[in-house]
Amino acid sequence: MAEKKVSLPAKLINGGVAGLVGVTCVFPIDLAKTRLQNQQGLPCLVLTHFCAAVNLTLVTPEKAIKLAANDVFRQKLSKDGHLPLWGEVLAGCGAGTCQVVVTTPMEMLKIQLQDAGRLAAQRPVPTPAQAAAPGPAPSLVAPPPQARPTPPRRPSATGITVELLRTRGLAGLYRGAGATLMRDVPFSMIYFPLFANLNALGRETAGGQGDVQAQAPFWQSFLAGCTAGSVAAVAVTPLDVIKTRLQTLQKGEGEDTYRGIIDCTRRIMTREGPSAFLKGATCRALVIAPLFGIAQGVYFLGVGEMMLDLLG
Repeated sequence: MAEKKVSLPAKLINGGVAGLVGVTCVFPIDLAKTRLQNQQGLPCLVLTHFCAAVNLTLVTPEKAIKLAANDVFRQKLSKDGHLPLWGEVLAGCGAGTCQVVVTTPMEMLKIQLQDAGRLAAQRPVPTPAQAAAPGPAPSLVAPPPQARPTPPRRPSATGITVELLRTRGLAGLYRGAGATLMRDVPFSMIYFPLFANLNALGRETAGGQGDVQAQAPFWQSFLAGCTAGSVAAVAVTPLDVIKTRLQTLQKGEGEDTYRGIIDCTRRIMTREGPSAFLKGATCRALVIAPLFGIAQGVYFLGVGEMMLDLLG
């Protein structure tokens, strides 16, 4: 099958636009997924605040790299317009490896922001007895400004980034890079070949030109992305749980701190059982399926080509 030749800049634009559209639609579910995976014997918390800014800022290069790299590798590995299954898997492996450069700091910041509400809910609240306990006589003079309790500041992506760079250097932003790589490479090796084959089902040749196939309609790319995304997402959920735990810097009361992938795996298995590795699997599938369905549909609309044509 001959694939349409698209320039690398157009591929990167397509991937960035696709990522922005997709993540905007599914961000609330992604927040629920992170909260569920970080539970260690705690009830599910109500969604409180969103940190979509991190996703919207970093998902553009992340999706641009992932989708464009897969296309580039597929073209390099194709011979006479044909790409065997091993080539599809290898192209997905290359795409998953390339994206980690952006994915790791994006996930690191996103998890800290999404988890802030969960930690705030664990802070002790005064009981009615404590609130009614006698204290010093009230003063008729207002206390000085510095004596008034100040509400805790809401963390920001900029603040977390500066603090990580100050205390841990660049390595702080790449904490959990190994776990991220361990999740993203298998995901891409499953997702991209499955998507390509599902997306090719039922397509007719264009104008009877033999091996040149017509572009799949949006709905077909959307459904193929949803199906492939949900399968790949559930398959790598245990790896995503480990990655989320390793990248969560602020732990709640009684929660474990991990020394690495092996230590994290052992502690989860020992203290929470095998079912803990599937925490957030449903939410993850609900996030990834529409995210990649929308992203793949938008990717093939050719926004990048249109933009470059207008600029040219």
